[in-house]
Amino acid sequence: MLSRWGGVEVTAMEGLFWLSAIGVVYPYLGYPVLLWLMSGMLGRLRPHAQDDSSFCPSISMIIPACNEASRIERKIENTKALRYPADRLQVLFVSDGSTDRTGELIRKHAAGPIALIELPVRGGKAAALNAGLDHATHDIVVFSDASIELEPDALRCIVQGFRDPGIGCISGEDMIAESGGEAWYGRYELLVRRLESRVHSIVGASGSFYAQRRKLCEPFTEGLAPDFLSVLRTVEKGFRAVSEPAAVGMMTSVKDSKQEFDRKVRTLIRGMTALFVYRRVLNPVRFGVFAIEMLSHKILRWSVPFFLITALVSSVLLIDSPWFLFVSFVQIAFYLTALLAWWGWSIIRRSLPGKIALYFSMVNAAILVAWMKYAMGVRQELWTPSQR
Repeated sequence: MLSRWGGVEVTAMEGLFWLSAIGVVYPYLGYPVLLWLMSGMLGRLRPHAQDDSSFCPSISMIIPACNEASRIERKIENTKALRYPADRLQVLFVSDGSTDRTGELIRKHAAGPIALIELPVRGGKAAALNAGLDHATHDIVVFSDASIELEPDALRCIVQGFRDPGIGCISGEDMIAESGGEAWYGRYELLVRRLESRVHSIVGASGSFYAQRRKLCEPFTEGLAPDFLSVLRTVEKGFRAVSEPAAVGMMTSVKDSKQEFDRKVRTLIRGMTALFVYRRVLNPVRFGVFAIEMLSHKILRWSVPFFLITALVSSVLLIDSPWFLFVSFVQIAFYLTALLAWWGWSIIRRSLPGKIALYFSMVNAAILVAWMKYAMGVRQELWTPSQR
Protein backbone atom coordinates (compact mmCIF):
# COMPACT_ATOMS: atom_id res chain seq x y z
CA MET A 1 0.00 0.00 0.00
CA LEU A 2 1.43 3.37 -1.06
CA SER A 3 0.71 6.86 0.17
CA ARG A 4 2.32 10.21 -0.43
CA TRP A 5 4.22 11.96 2.33
CA GLY A 6 5.74 15.33 1.48
CA GLY A 7 5.57 14.50 -2.22
CA VAL A 8 7.39 11.14 -1.74
CA GLU A 9 5.71 7.77 -2.13
CA VAL A 10 5.84 5.90 1.20
CA THR A 11 4.65 2.36 1.96
CA ALA A 12 2.57 1.67 5.04
CA MET A 13 5.55 -0.13 6.63
CA GLU A 14 7.83 2.83 5.95
CA GLY A 15 5.24 5.16 7.41
CA LEU A 16 5.07 2.95 10.51
CA PHE A 17 8.84 3.13 10.89
CA TRP A 18 8.96 6.92 10.62
CA LEU A 19 6.06 7.39 13.03
CA SER A 20 7.85 5.11 15.49
CA ALA A 21 11.08 7.05 15.04
CA ILE A 22 9.23 10.29 15.83
CA GLY A 23 7.73 8.55 18.87
CA VAL A 24 11.25 7.85 20.13
CA VAL A 25 12.84 11.20 19.26
CA TYR A 26 10.09 13.55 20.42
CA PRO A 27 9.95 12.66 24.15
CA TYR A 28 13.73 12.82 24.54
CA LEU A 29 14.71 15.60 22.14
CA GLY A 30 11.66 17.25 20.60
CA TYR A 31 9.99 17.91 23.95
CA PRO A 32 12.96 19.81 25.48
CA VAL A 33 13.22 21.85 22.27
CA LEU A 34 9.51 22.62 22.46
CA LEU A 35 9.92 23.72 26.10
CA TRP A 36 12.84 25.94 25.15
CA LEU A 37 10.82 27.59 22.39
CA MET A 38 7.80 28.03 24.65
CA SER A 39 9.90 29.52 27.46
CA GLY A 40 11.29 32.05 25.00
CA MET A 41 7.86 32.99 23.68
CA LEU A 42 6.30 33.25 27.11
CA GLY A 43 9.24 35.19 28.47
CA ARG A 44 8.54 33.76 31.92
CA LEU A 45 11.43 33.88 34.35
CA ARG A 46 11.47 31.93 37.54
CA PRO A 47 9.99 34.24 40.16
CA HIS A 48 12.44 33.03 42.80
CA ALA A 49 15.59 33.74 40.80
CA GLN A 50 16.69 36.48 43.20
CA ASP A 51 17.88 35.19 46.54
CA ASP A 52 16.73 36.87 49.73
CA SER A 53 18.81 35.69 52.69
CA SER A 54 16.33 37.22 55.13
CA PHE A 55 13.51 34.96 53.90
CA CYS A 56 13.53 31.95 56.23
CA PRO A 57 10.04 30.51 56.74
CA SER A 58 9.57 27.86 59.40
CA ILE A 59 10.35 24.37 58.12
CA SER A 60 9.40 20.85 59.17
CA MET A 61 11.81 18.38 57.60
CA ILE A 62 10.70 14.74 57.33
CA ILE A 63 13.28 12.01 56.74
CA PRO A 64 11.91 8.44 56.48
CA ALA A 65 14.32 5.60 57.15
CA CYS A 66 13.99 1.82 57.00
CA ASN A 67 17.02 -0.23 58.10
CA GLU A 68 19.46 2.59 57.33
CA ALA A 69 21.92 1.91 60.17
CA SER A 70 24.88 1.96 57.79
CA ARG A 71 24.33 5.58 56.73
CA ILE A 72 21.83 7.22 59.08
CA GLU A 73 24.45 8.90 61.28
CA ARG A 74 26.04 10.43 58.21
CA LYS A 75 22.62 11.81 57.25
CA ILE A 76 22.14 13.17 60.78
CA GLU A 77 25.51 14.95 60.71
CA ASN A 78 24.70 16.32 57.26
CA THR A 79 21.36 17.63 58.57
CA LYS A 80 23.04 19.27 61.58
CA ALA A 81 25.44 21.05 59.22
CA LEU A 82 22.63 22.74 57.25
CA ARG A 83 22.74 26.52 57.59
CA TYR A 84 19.23 27.40 58.72
CA PRO A 85 17.92 29.13 61.86
CA ALA A 86 17.42 26.41 64.48
CA ASP A 87 14.38 28.15 65.93
CA ARG A 88 12.62 27.83 62.56
CA LEU A 89 13.55 24.22 61.90
CA GLN A 90 11.94 20.97 62.98
CA VAL A 91 13.63 17.74 61.87
CA LEU A 92 11.56 14.54 62.09
CA PHE A 93 13.34 11.24 61.49
CA VAL A 94 10.79 8.47 61.01
CA SER A 95 11.98 4.90 61.50
CA ASP A 96 9.64 2.73 59.43
CA GLY A 97 9.64 -0.50 61.41
CA SER A 98 13.44 -0.78 61.23
CA THR A 99 14.84 -4.07 62.53
CA ASP A 100 18.45 -2.90 62.75
CA ARG A 101 19.98 -0.10 64.88
CA THR A 102 18.42 2.76 62.89
CA GLY A 103 16.12 3.91 65.71
CA GLU A 104 18.83 3.55 68.34
CA LEU A 105 21.31 5.63 66.35
CA ILE A 106 18.79 8.40 65.70
CA ARG A 107 17.77 8.46 69.35
CA LYS A 108 21.36 9.25 70.33
CA HIS A 109 21.07 12.54 68.41
CA ALA A 110 17.46 13.40 69.27
CA ALA A 111 17.86 16.85 70.77
CA GLY A 112 17.04 20.43 69.77
CA PRO A 113 15.28 20.45 66.40
CA ILE A 114 15.87 16.71 65.83
CA ALA A 115 13.17 14.25 66.92
CA LEU A 116 12.57 10.55 66.32
CA ILE A 117 9.25 8.93 65.40
CA GLU A 118 9.34 5.14 65.56
CA LEU A 119 6.76 3.00 63.79
CA PRO A 120 6.67 -0.45 65.41
CA VAL A 121 5.70 -2.24 62.19
CA ARG A 122 6.91 -1.43 58.69
CA GLY A 123 4.13 0.31 56.81
CA GLY A 124 5.94 1.65 53.75
CA LYS A 125 7.12 5.10 52.76
CA ALA A 126 3.61 6.58 52.69
CA ALA A 127 3.01 5.50 56.28
CA ALA A 128 6.35 6.97 57.36
CA LEU A 129 5.68 10.29 55.62
CA ASN A 130 2.17 10.45 57.05
CA ALA A 131 3.54 9.90 60.56
CA GLY A 132 5.89 12.81 59.93
CA LEU A 133 3.07 15.00 58.64
CA ASP A 134 1.06 14.27 61.78
CA HIS A 135 3.88 15.82 63.83
CA ALA A 136 4.86 18.61 61.41
CA THR A 137 4.08 22.02 62.91
CA HIS A 138 5.61 24.49 60.45
CA ASP A 139 4.47 26.26 57.28
CA ILE A 140 6.78 24.46 54.86
CA VAL A 141 7.43 20.71 54.76
CA VAL A 142 10.71 19.44 53.31
CA PHE A 143 10.92 15.78 52.36
CA SER A 144 14.35 14.18 52.20
CA ASP A 145 15.78 10.65 52.02
CA ALA A 146 18.65 9.17 53.99
CA SER A 147 20.55 8.54 50.74
CA ILE A 148 21.16 12.19 49.85
CA GLU A 149 23.67 14.63 51.35
CA LEU A 150 22.46 18.20 51.11
CA GLU A 151 24.70 21.18 50.48
CA PRO A 152 24.96 23.50 53.54
CA ASP A 153 22.65 26.15 52.05
CA ALA A 154 20.23 23.70 50.40
CA LEU A 155 17.36 24.43 52.81
CA ARG A 156 17.75 28.18 52.51
CA CYS A 157 17.77 27.89 48.73
CA ILE A 158 14.83 25.53 48.34
CA VAL A 159 12.43 27.81 50.25
CA GLN A 160 13.17 30.98 48.27
CA GLY A 161 10.53 30.21 45.65
CA PHE A 162 7.79 30.27 48.28
CA ARG A 163 8.03 34.07 48.26
CA ASP A 164 5.84 33.66 45.19
CA PRO A 165 2.33 32.82 46.51
CA GLY A 166 1.56 30.92 43.31
CA ILE A 167 4.26 28.32 43.92
CA GLY A 168 3.22 25.36 46.06
CA CYS A 169 5.98 22.79 45.57
CA ILE A 170 9.71 23.12 44.91
CA SER A 171 12.08 20.34 43.92
CA GLY A 172 15.73 20.30 44.80
CA GLU A 173 18.29 18.92 42.38
CA ASP A 174 19.97 15.62 43.22
CA MET A 175 23.37 15.33 41.58
CA ILE A 176 25.34 12.13 41.03
CA ALA A 177 29.07 12.73 41.08
CA GLU A 178 30.00 9.72 38.95
CA SER A 179 29.96 9.77 35.16
CA GLY A 180 27.86 6.67 34.47
CA GLY A 181 24.55 6.37 32.64
CA GLU A 182 22.43 7.16 35.70
CA ALA A 183 24.39 10.37 36.29
CA TRP A 184 24.02 11.57 32.69
CA TYR A 185 20.36 10.67 32.57
CA GLY A 186 19.87 12.52 35.85
CA ARG A 187 21.48 15.67 34.46
CA TYR A 188 19.28 15.46 31.39
CA GLU A 189 16.20 15.20 33.63
CA LEU A 190 17.32 18.23 35.63
CA LEU A 191 17.64 20.25 32.41
CA VAL A 192 14.09 19.26 31.41
CA ARG A 193 12.79 20.24 34.86
CA ARG A 194 14.39 23.68 34.60
CA LEU A 195 12.71 24.23 31.25
CA GLU A 196 9.37 22.99 32.59
CA SER A 197 9.68 25.39 35.52
CA ARG A 198 10.01 28.33 33.15
CA VAL A 199 7.03 27.26 31.03
CA HIS A 200 4.68 26.15 33.81
CA SER A 201 5.40 23.32 36.26
CA ILE A 202 7.62 20.32 36.63
CA VAL A 203 5.79 17.00 36.30
CA GLY A 204 7.69 15.28 39.10
CA ALA A 205 9.88 16.35 42.00
CA SER A 206 13.09 14.77 43.24
CA GLY A 207 11.97 11.99 45.55
CA SER A 208 15.09 12.55 47.64
CA PHE A 209 14.66 16.27 48.27
CA TYR A 210 11.66 18.53 47.72
CA ALA A 211 9.48 20.98 49.63
CA GLN A 212 5.75 21.73 49.74
CA ARG A 213 3.48 24.17 51.51
CA ARG A 214 2.01 22.46 54.57
CA LYS A 215 -1.51 23.55 53.64
CA LEU A 216 -1.19 21.60 50.38
CA CYS A 217 0.07 18.41 52.00
CA GLU A 218 -2.45 15.60 52.16
CA PRO A 219 -1.96 12.07 53.51
CA PHE A 220 0.03 9.90 51.12
CA THR A 221 -1.28 6.62 49.73
CA GLU A 222 1.01 3.61 49.67
CA GLY A 223 1.69 2.45 46.14
CA LEU A 224 1.60 6.00 44.67
CA ALA A 225 4.95 7.74 44.15
CA PRO A 226 4.99 10.49 46.86
CA ASP A 227 7.09 13.01 44.91
CA PHE A 228 4.92 12.65 41.81
CA LEU A 229 1.76 12.71 43.90
CA SER A 230 2.80 15.96 45.60
CA VAL A 231 3.26 17.68 42.25
CA LEU A 232 -0.08 16.41 40.89
CA ARG A 233 -1.93 17.62 43.97
CA THR A 234 -0.15 20.97 43.90
CA VAL A 235 -1.10 21.68 40.30
CA GLU A 236 -4.62 20.38 40.75
CA LYS A 237 -5.12 22.97 43.50
CA GLY A 238 -4.04 25.80 41.21
CA PHE A 239 -0.41 26.19 42.28
CA ARG A 240 2.81 25.67 40.33
CA ALA A 241 5.57 23.18 41.07
CA VAL A 242 9.09 24.23 40.07
CA SER A 243 12.70 23.16 40.31
CA GLU A 244 15.37 25.10 42.21
CA PRO A 245 18.87 24.62 40.74
CA ALA A 246 20.57 26.19 43.78
CA ALA A 247 19.09 23.60 46.18
CA VAL A 248 21.57 20.79 45.62
CA GLY A 249 22.05 17.37 47.15
CA MET A 250 24.67 14.78 46.26
CA MET A 251 24.00 11.08 45.75
CA THR A 252 25.96 8.07 44.60
CA SER A 253 24.74 5.90 41.76
CA VAL A 254 23.32 2.44 42.26
CA LYS A 255 26.32 0.22 41.55
CA ASP A 256 24.51 -2.96 40.58
CA SER A 257 22.69 -2.86 37.22
CA LYS A 258 20.17 -5.50 38.32
CA GLN A 259 19.37 -3.50 41.46
CA GLU A 260 19.03 -0.31 39.42
CA PHE A 261 16.71 -2.11 36.99
CA ASP A 262 14.50 -3.40 39.81
CA ARG A 263 14.44 0.06 41.41
CA LYS A 264 13.27 1.63 38.18
CA VAL A 265 10.52 -0.94 37.71
CA ARG A 266 9.25 -0.28 41.25
CA THR A 267 9.38 3.49 40.75
CA LEU A 268 7.62 3.28 37.39
CA ILE A 269 4.79 1.15 38.74
CA ARG A 270 4.24 3.66 41.55
CA GLY A 271 4.30 6.51 39.03
CA MET A 272 1.89 4.79 36.66
CA THR A 273 -0.50 4.05 39.52
CA ALA A 274 -0.44 7.71 40.61
CA LEU A 275 -1.02 9.00 37.07
CA PHE A 276 -3.99 6.72 36.46
CA VAL A 277 -5.54 7.87 39.73
CA TYR A 278 -4.99 11.52 38.71
CA ARG A 279 -5.53 11.05 34.96
CA ARG A 280 -7.78 14.13 35.01
CA VAL A 281 -4.61 16.27 34.83
CA LEU A 282 -4.27 15.12 31.20
CA ASN A 283 -7.27 17.28 30.29
CA PRO A 284 -5.81 20.26 28.33
CA VAL A 285 -9.06 22.22 28.65
CA ARG A 286 -8.68 22.32 32.43
CA PHE A 287 -4.91 22.09 32.91
CA GLY A 288 -3.59 23.69 29.72
CA VAL A 289 0.19 23.57 29.32
CA PHE A 290 0.61 21.19 32.24
CA ALA A 291 -1.49 18.58 30.41
CA ILE A 292 0.89 18.88 27.43
CA GLU A 293 3.86 18.46 29.77
CA MET A 294 2.29 15.36 31.30
CA LEU A 295 1.54 13.87 27.90
CA SER A 296 5.07 14.53 26.64
CA HIS A 297 7.13 13.78 29.74
CA LYS A 298 5.16 10.85 31.11
CA ILE A 299 2.74 9.21 28.66
CA LEU A 300 4.90 9.47 25.53
CA ARG A 301 8.13 8.78 27.46
CA TRP A 302 6.52 5.65 28.87
CA SER A 303 5.48 4.68 25.31
CA VAL A 304 9.02 4.76 23.92
CA PRO A 305 9.68 0.99 24.39
CA PHE A 306 6.75 0.20 22.10
CA PHE A 307 8.02 2.68 19.51
CA LEU A 308 11.51 1.14 19.72
CA ILE A 309 10.17 -2.35 19.11
CA THR A 310 8.02 -1.17 16.20
CA ALA A 311 10.93 0.76 14.66
CA LEU A 312 13.20 -2.30 14.84
CA VAL A 313 10.64 -4.75 13.44
CA SER A 314 9.51 -2.44 10.63
CA SER A 315 13.09 -1.62 9.57
CA VAL A 316 14.03 -5.33 9.50
CA LEU A 317 11.01 -6.03 7.29
CA LEU A 318 12.30 -3.34 4.93
CA ILE A 319 15.93 -4.51 4.66
CA ASP A 320 15.63 -4.83 0.87
CA SER A 321 16.28 -1.09 0.98
CA PRO A 322 19.96 -0.15 1.62
CA TRP A 323 18.81 2.62 3.96
CA PHE A 324 16.70 0.33 6.12
CA LEU A 325 19.44 -2.32 6.05
CA PHE A 326 21.76 0.28 7.57
CA VAL A 327 19.14 1.43 10.10
CA SER A 328 18.49 -2.17 11.15
CA PHE A 329 22.22 -2.78 11.58
CA VAL A 330 22.62 0.33 13.76
CA GLN A 331 19.71 -0.66 16.00
CA ILE A 332 20.87 -4.25 16.41
CA ALA A 333 24.45 -3.12 17.12
CA PHE A 334 23.16 -0.66 19.74
CA TYR A 335 21.16 -3.33 21.59
CA LEU A 336 23.99 -5.86 21.30
CA THR A 337 26.35 -3.30 22.86
CA ALA A 338 23.88 -2.81 25.71
CA LEU A 339 23.58 -6.57 26.20
CA LEU A 340 27.35 -7.09 26.34
CA ALA A 341 27.67 -4.23 28.82
CA TRP A 342 24.89 -5.78 30.93
CA TRP A 343 26.75 -9.11 30.90
CA GLY A 344 29.78 -7.31 32.31
CA TRP A 345 32.19 -7.05 29.36
CA SER A 346 34.47 -4.50 31.01
CA ILE A 347 35.84 -2.92 27.83
CA ILE A 348 32.35 -2.19 26.53
CA ARG A 349 30.88 -1.36 29.94
CA ARG A 350 33.52 1.33 30.59
CA SER A 351 33.24 2.89 27.13
CA LEU A 352 31.01 5.88 26.42
CA PRO A 353 28.92 4.02 23.78
CA GLY A 354 28.54 1.10 26.19
CA LYS A 355 27.36 3.29 29.07
CA ILE A 356 24.85 5.11 26.87
CA ALA A 357 23.52 1.94 25.24
CA LEU A 358 23.25 0.10 28.56
CA TYR A 359 21.42 2.83 30.46
CA PHE A 360 19.06 3.80 27.64
CA SER A 361 18.17 0.17 26.98
CA MET A 362 17.79 -0.60 30.68
CA VAL A 363 15.48 2.38 31.24
CA ASN A 364 13.20 1.39 28.40
CA ALA A 365 13.28 -2.31 29.28
CA ALA A 366 12.24 -1.30 32.83
CA ILE A 367 9.34 0.73 31.39
CA LEU A 368 8.23 -2.28 29.35
CA VAL A 369 8.40 -4.62 32.35
CA ALA A 370 6.55 -2.05 34.50
CA TRP A 371 3.74 -1.84 31.93
CA MET A 372 3.48 -5.64 31.84
CA LYS A 373 3.34 -5.87 35.63
CA TYR A 374 0.88 -3.00 35.86
CA ALA A 375 -1.39 -4.69 33.28
CA MET A 376 -1.25 -7.87 35.38
CA GLY A 377 -2.39 -5.97 38.46
CA VAL A 378 0.97 -5.71 40.22
CA ARG A 379 1.23 -2.66 42.48
CA GLN A 380 4.31 -1.59 44.44
CA GLU A 381 2.87 -1.42 47.94
CA LEU A 382 6.03 -1.24 50.06
CA TRP A 383 8.99 1.07 49.70
CA THR A 384 12.44 -0.52 49.55
CA PRO A 385 15.31 2.00 49.77
CA SER A 386 18.02 1.53 47.15
CA GLN A 387 21.49 0.75 48.44
CA ARG A 388 23.77 3.37 46.91
